[in-house]
Amino acid sequence: MQQLIDYFETIPSWVRSLILVGGITFFWVLEYGVPLFNFNYKKVRHAIPNIFFTLTTVVVNFLLAFLLLKSSDWVSEHEFGIIHLFPLPLWASVLIGLLVLDFVGAWLAHWVQHKIKPLWMFHLIHHTDNFVDTTTANRHHPGESVIRFFFTLLGVLVGGLPIGIVLLYQSLSVVFAQLTHANIRLPKKLDTAISWILVSPDMHKVHHHYKLPYTDTNYGNIFSIWDRLLGTFSAMKNEDLIYGIDTYPDVDSNTHVGRLLKLPFNKYRAPDGGKFE
Repeated sequence: MQQLIDYFETIPSWVRSLILVGGITFFWVLEYGVPLFNFNYKKVRHAIPNIFFTLTTVVVNFLLAFLLLKSSDWVSEHEFGIIHLFPLPLWASVLIGLLVLDFVGAWLAHWVQHKIKPLWMFHLIHHTDNFVDTTTANRHHPGESVIRFFFTLLGVLVGGLPIGIVLLYQSLSVVFAQLTHANIRLPKKLDTAISWILVSPDMHKVHHHYKLPYTDTNYGNIFSIWDRLLGTFSAMKNEDLIYGIDTYPDVDSNTHVGRLLKLPFNKYRAPDGGKFE
């Protein structure tokens, strides 16, 4: 375990890039073999805006990475945070660290973005993809990337986490996001069994259904336990799923990147076609 954490403390940038690109490539190919839906779309064209937003996510996180490192160094030096409250074996510190980051940096960040209208307008772009596949995983407005980064920072402070645990979580998070968004079909019993502890593909797809209340459920990133404990878990049949967002039916997967970038600064549209002032 110590060797694993030591490795992630100094993980080369090219390895992190390989995890991102390799994951997208793997699930992209897998989608051809075991698709959940046989989308009638041009797969490469659909991927273009999503890849653009993946690149902006990488840039935002790269530019702010020094804050993550400084914060992690500070909590480690001052023994600040949950994992420093009691003497713990390394495996327990790692597990607690992953859970804290998953709750604060992912679940809580996601929940807040659905509940606060200005933040929702940034997150909205992720939900306007009506052909959810593995490239959808990082379809995040740069503004949302900043918001999520500061929740991750909060998770580091709350947990008292060294950079090795942080980078381990982020690497796992990339792979899980690509898996849960991938247009793939797992055996239903296997998917259901996975969803008791981890977020499964079918579980997360429910979150991308175009209507409430399903849009406001299944916020989890890696661990599904938060949704089950906090009453935000839901399930529905795959054949009933419709991707997109009902409040913006005119914004979809192929919307021009420029329009998507400006979308958060438009007034929020109500389901009846009116606008929230």
